[in-house]
Amino acid sequence: MLTADDKKLIQQVWEKVVSHQDDLGAEALERMFITYPQTKTYFPHFDLHHGSDQIRSHGKKVASALGNAVKSLDNLSQALSELSNLHAYNLRVDPTHFALQLLSQCFQVVLAVHLGNDYTPEVHAAFDKFLSAVAAVLAEKYR
Repeated sequence: MLTADDKKLIQQVWEKVVSHQDDLGAEALERMFITYPQTKTYFPHFDLHHGSDQIRSHGKKVASALGNAVKSLDNLSQALSELSNLHAYNLRVDPTHFALQLLSQCFQVVLAVHLGNDYTPEVHAAFDKFLSAVAAVLAEKYR
């Protein structure tokens, strides 16, 4: 699904954001909760106020998982296996409730805001494919 050029673009962009990936993860979560308020129902135990420790902590987890996936573009299933197991077997989150598509959209907006002109249409397309592949891997334990 990801071409060699896609992988190269994803890795180049991640190099630019890795030093503040935790902040980007939190910003993407906050954006999702504001833009898609229905997603708040999946986090009833969270303090959803701007800058809360819970949003920052979960944003860090999201960004870390994406960073691990970027390092393993040729084997996303293995890289995300533990996270997929956690959601499927421990948390028992219905894959339709991951809100991954919504979070993916918000993460891409955050990237575009922070990268400016470096967030080209080619980068957008590569990240869209990448985030779709991540979502597919996270949902595969349910099949």
